Amino acid sequence: MEARRRMRDYVRGLLGPVGRKNSWQIAEYAGNATPHGLQHLLSHSRWDADGLRDDLQTYAAAQLGTPDGVLILDDTGFVKKGATSAGVQRQYSGTAGRTENCQIGVFAAYATIRGHALVDRELYLPKSWTDDRERCQAARIPDERTFVTKGDLARAMILRALASPLPIAWVTADSAYGQDSHFRRFLEDVKLSYVVAVPKSQQVHGPRIDHLIAQAPPEAWQRLSAGPGAKGQRFYDWAAARLPTVAEFDGAEPTRQRWMLARRSISRPDEIAYYLACAPLDATVADLVRVAGCRWKIEECFQSAKNECGLDQYEVRRYVGWYRHITLAMLAHAFLAVMAVQEREKGVTRPTHPTSWTSHQPRSVVCWQLNPAAVLHAATTR
Repeated sequence: MEARRRMRDYVRGLLGPVGRKNSWQIAEYAGNATPHGLQHLLSHSRWDADGLRDDLQTYAAAQLGTPDGVLILDDTGFVKKGATSAGVQRQYSGTAGRTENCQIGVFAAYATIRGHALVDRELYLPKSWTDDRERCQAARIPDERTFVTKGDLARAMILRALASPLPIAWVTADSAYGQDSHFRRFLEDVKLSYVVAVPKSQQVHGPRIDHLIAQAPPEAWQRLSAGPGAKGQRFYDWAAARLPTVAEFDGAEPTRQRWMLARRSISRPDEIAYYLACAPLDATVADLVRVAGCRWKIEECFQSAKNECGLDQYEVRRYVGWYRHITLAMLAHAFLAVMAVQEREKGVTRPTHPTSWTSHQPRSVVCWQLNPAAVLHAATTR
């Protein structure tokens, strides 16, 4: 009962108007004379943060779940001073955009047309930590925790999500994960569709993806929205092409189709992002664009969880404390996400997705998906 009461106070503080959401200020907000009870909750109290994560996934499934749910993988940095916080070292942080003394957390977010929230987390431990068992013991890192790549942490979270009540049809991730062929093969092996970013140097059946996209006919580019943003719909020009099947993996009767996809800025046409995808046979370009656009939702989750729920405002140094604070902050953020969805859905209308036409051009190893409007214009102006 004591741990439950402290947990309630902590989550209320994370949701409340607290300046900096650490144990000291949350304790003051809760009316506690000292922060010792909340510090005990994070460091020594007996409760299972992974069990709470599982409850969070059940909650998200019930409140946000739809059959076409998208799981989004990404990592974020937590800038820290000193060398004693579990996993901290000088390493590149995409959050800061540079190398910083920080911890890196790998996260999974769940997104549907109803809303999105963080649903899983893992602390990345560099080899400088896992190779130093005394340092690990001081930070109370379990003996069985050895070095695991960010990609393997992401795989573990995907498997947990598949075992949870979350209905998942798609996975998306940035190029740090998408360029790994083993990661993409893993997704196909567990029967998940995906749209993942890749670098321009990514090889696709030999040639680089940027070289292939450069060969796209003008009619292949179509303007589609990647979803709503802070300033309205985020429109880009998109080109997509079906890729040849691979008999070794697909067999005689493939059940999925692989694609390559490019997103081009309207105002700066030289800015192009590249993707590889694997989707059901009836998937359209609009479906791929929708999933690609979902990747930004985890960035929105990071921003709102940090700004509103203190995701990055912890002062714990030990391994267990990190997982407990992060999980409680994720729970608070999921609650806010669900409340926002319930308000929004009082008058929401669901968008429809345009379809695409298929081009069967000779001498091409790919099958470009043409913009119907561009095809019609070309046909009527000849």
